Amino acid sequence: MKTDHPRQIARRKFIGGTAGVLTVGLAGKLAWDYLKPQAHADVFIASAAAYDSSLENIIRRGLLGLGISRDWVRGKSVLLKPNLVEPNLAAPHINTHPAVIRATAEVFRSLDAREIHVAEGQGHCRDTDWVLEESGLGPVLDEAGIPFVDLNVDDLFTIQNRSRKTPLRELWLPQTLQRADLLVSMPKMKTHHWVGITLSMKNMFGVMPGAIYGWPKNLLHQVGIAESILDIVAGIKPHLAIVDGITGMEGDGPIMGTPKQSRVLVMGRNLPAVDATCARLMGVDPARISYLADAAGVLGPIQERFILQRGENPAPLAKSYKMPPGIVLA
Repeated sequence: MKTDHPRQIARRKFIGGTAGVLTVGLAGKLAWDYLKPQAHADVFIASAAAYDSSLENIIRRGLLGLGISRDWVRGKSVLLKPNLVEPNLAAPHINTHPAVIRATAEVFRSLDAREIHVAEGQGHCRDTDWVLEESGLGPVLDEAGIPFVDLNVDDLFTIQNRSRKTPLRELWLPQTLQRADLLVSMPKMKTHHWVGITLSMKNMFGVMPGAIYGWPKNLLHQVGIAESILDIVAGIKPHLAIVDGITGMEGDGPIMGTPKQSRVLVMGRNLPAVDATCARLMGVDPARISYLADAAGVLGPIQERFILQRGENPAPLAKSYKMPPGIVLA
């Protein structure tokens, strides 16, 4: 008789099937309201030379530098949302590295989080167990006892699309987001052949269920990638970003590019400010990235004078990333 893999059982128990659909308003655990403009934001930049045991201390120092203490985390359910695109362990510049995810989970555990889950709705391959195994993330989560949630097939609820950068009147979202007190975007620092760069804001594409939006999120591509980014971030309001820029990607990203050693982790509680800082570390003016320019003054600041850089001095850490062939920035 065929038996279920332990990881599959854990995921099924957490998801609880796909039959039910719940519609909610703008109330709820994460306050699904349109983000108020934020004039200033703190962003922490940390040097990180390798995917090794030092990552826990680096991430802990970054969180403390942002004012994220045990009192802020204790008793909360934490959802880590990495970038999991392609099942390729031999190409560490494609996906958020498992070591960064594991280290982040351990830091939140040490701060007395009630529970921690890792979740993704990968946009290309529909075989989630294969993606987890071949990317190297699955074995790491199994060893650490961290459940994984497949957001592509989760139960659903809807929120009103108040941003309306796209013509979508509502957004269908996985119920797992409602169960989380803290939502953490954990992208890879990469170029992108359609929007220039992909970081913590674009990473939120992965919360949109493939069962509704297709593979690879075709409907969102049709209504506009940059516009969809703004609607999604405004609607779900992530609490924190931790960007894996230790080994980034340049050139024909987000999949076909080449490795770029930036050796940094970038953290912050405002996603546009984090992404604007990452853009500068990549040698890109954030004002030339259309969705960042549109987010400025609405979802958060992108101008340097409104971002307090904590941790390392960004200037010595900046690299010049090659843009995808044919990309034209704003």
